[in-house]
Amino acid sequence: MSDPDPRVLPEPGKTPQGSIWTRGLMMLIVAILIGLAQTVLHALTLVQFVLMLADKGKPNAEIARFGTLLGGWLAKAAVFQTAQSEVRPWPFER
Repeated sequence: MSDPDPRVLPEPGKTPQGSIWTRGLMMLIVAILIGLAQTVLHALTLVQFVLMLADKGKPNAEIARFGTLLGGWLAKAAVFQTAQSEVRPWPFER
């Protein structure tokens, strides 16, 4: 039985996809986009509540669907931000 292939570690100051400074810049951009996404989420929360008041508690399906997509993006962004993954969230994914 053979041992698994050893992983080659990146050079100091480098990530598997480039320099640490490039990753830092991407982290800054994604942080700004997370703030924007949170603002959109807060606005949609308010709109959804008002629509539910007007429609006897029934949520708007389109807003709910968009909220699910937005939540998925926020989860991918958080995984990238905390360096759990090198996969960049949309629109920067490779």
